Amino acid sequence: MVVTLALVGLGLPGLPGAAQSVPHLTVAQPGGIPGLPLMTGITQLTNGVQLNWYGPSGYYQVFQKSNSLTAPWVALGRATNLNLTTTITKLYSNAFFRVSGPAPHYAGYQVCIGCHNNICRYETNTEHAIAFSNPTFVAAGGQTNANCLACHTVGYGLPTGFVSAAATPKLAGVQCENCHGPAANHAANPDDFTVIPRVDIAATVCGGCHNSTSVYPVAPTFMEWSASGHGAVVPDVLSSMASSANNISSCGRCHSGSARLALLAGQNPAVTLTNDFNVAITCAVCHDPHAVTAWTNGLNGVITFNNPLTGNATVITNTALGAVYTNQLRCALASTNDFFLKTSDVFTNVYNPNINVCAQCHNDRGTAWTDTSRPPHHSPQYNMLLGTVGELATGTTPGLPATHSRLEMQCVACHMQPANDVNSHTFAVATYQVCFTCHNNPAGLVQFVTNSIATQIQQTKSYLDMWANTAAPAGLQKYGTYAWEYTTPGDLSPGGSGPVTADQALIPDDIKKARFDLYLVLYDGSYGVHNGPYDIQLLQAANNWIEGLLYQ
Repeated sequence: MVVTLALVGLGLPGLPGAAQSVPHLTVAQPGGIPGLPLMTGITQLTNGVQLNWYGPSGYYQVFQKSNSLTAPWVALGRATNLNLTTTITKLYSNAFFRVSGPAPHYAGYQVCIGCHNNICRYETNTEHAIAFSNPTFVAAGGQTNANCLACHTVGYGLPTGFVSAAATPKLAGVQCENCHGPAANHAANPDDFTVIPRVDIAATVCGGCHNSTSVYPVAPTFMEWSASGHGAVVPDVLSSMASSANNISSCGRCHSGSARLALLAGQNPAVTLTNDFNVAITCAVCHDPHAVTAWTNGLNGVITFNNPLTGNATVITNTALGAVYTNQLRCALASTNDFFLKTSDVFTNVYNPNINVCAQCHNDRGTAWTDTSRPPHHSPQYNMLLGTVGELATGTTPGLPATHSRLEMQCVACHMQPANDVNSHTFAVATYQVCFTCHNNPAGLVQFVTNSIATQIQQTKSYLDMWANTAAPAGLQKYGTYAWEYTTPGDLSPGGSGPVTADQALIPDDIKKARFDLYLVLYDGSYGVHNGPYDIQLLQAANNWIEGLLYQ
């Protein structure tokens, strides 16, 4: 038996609380899930600790030592078979634990595909499949470079893992076992649930390779993602999901990576997920590791577009005619059809894989001006880009798509500008390089537009406050400047309460339309960059409605 180990140090007292019920790989490791016993949690008990780990079938031996340096390892009891947890009552004051176990056994994707042909579409044209034979990789000497092999083969450096192209050709490239762990035992005993490879959707599985290192410093994907808004579940949403299982399906569809992946698999997260909804929007939400998805650019060619501000024709040349975007994306990079997903919608009935990958969540959720409990959600970006959300003057139909909506990659074009040939996963517009194609001074233009829209937002809010203080019905005057707000006010009126449900009926429809438009522009967050002309139309319509009530 080859001994492998996982090590966890623990200072006592001061043990952490209860371990996460559904453990995930917490440290990004090159090559994905290792073929090692993996320590998954240490839970404090009344008298001792409970140690948990994950690993393949076989015998495990637990050890303890009093410090991380000179102290010897002391065996705790006898080796135990298939028991991935143990309780330790005799503790050192500063305890370190090790678990030794059986060697991993790698099989190669050829074994997996025999049974999992429908999901294991290990196509020869995927970047993962050719990670070892990629001409650039070969030319750089990667096939014999130990610094590269962990991320370009299966199990390199581990027992039964990749050794060389001659000795272990079946383990070349990135395969099933990089993400699922060693599978030979499972292949030999497919009916034994104790040896089923582990499935982990945590971004750390991808982050071991898709990360910047001293050896490969040009791929900071995981680091960028970790610092982005996608890298953590919003605390308020996390609390909401914890308080109600139904919220796991409604809020989790865009805030929880595990919940969304469950929905994509046709499951009900409220039932299948109990303690695993706190996974952020992980890599697999946007990238399908089991498929080769190709999207042809839907905005090909030269597009002449009328600029509503100047009246001049704007010409956008999408040079990548017929371009096919892969990256195993679940959804397209651009779309022109309106899309939203209400909280009450059944996900499988509404989900549309042809809609822009960002728009799947960055949409207005079907909110309407007649809603009174709270303002529209902070996510109307796609609908604002298309100019399909909001209220305009009577008889005017929303539909003023932004010039930016005609970019061949829409959101990605600006929010994921490449650096060193790797698209940025900060999702922040940190450079204006792409803007110079159409704008001489993009930074100055952005500053001018955002300042203008910000000023107009405050002007519209001032009009609403003026109406609340001078023209609101008697039944609303007790709310002061909150008289125009939603029952749960938006960010423009923090710290107070708006009219209760019954009093919302006293607010004129024109005020409700005005506040709805105002919050749409505010919560789009771009302050005109996404669709400046349409923002101006919405705010002007809001001002006209308010002025009509102020000066009637």
